[in-house]
Amino acid sequence: MTKKKRRIGSSFDDFLKEDGIYEEVTARAIKRVIARQLDALMRDQGVTKTALAKRMRTSRAQLDRLLDPKNESVTLATLTRAARAVGRRLHMELV
Repeated sequence: MTKKKRRIGSSFDDFLKEDGIYEEVTARAIKRVIARQLDALMRDQGVTKTALAKRMRTSRAQLDRLLDPKNESVTLATLTRAARAVGRRLHMELV
């Protein structure tokens, strides 16, 4: 017979919600994932930061902010341009 493991206590999401920081933490995690995905796509395609900034019609400094997982001051327009510059599209939804 196999024993089922029961969870004790609440989930981590519940903990974050109780502290009132769930949305903030989730948004930060999404930004980090997007930054890592963009960085990986750049490496896969052999695109430099300078070249990607040119494709996006933006500055290298703005691109550095976008690629910085800790920097949360990125607009949807910038994310959309970055996605397009690496041949992808940005997909977001409310759930």
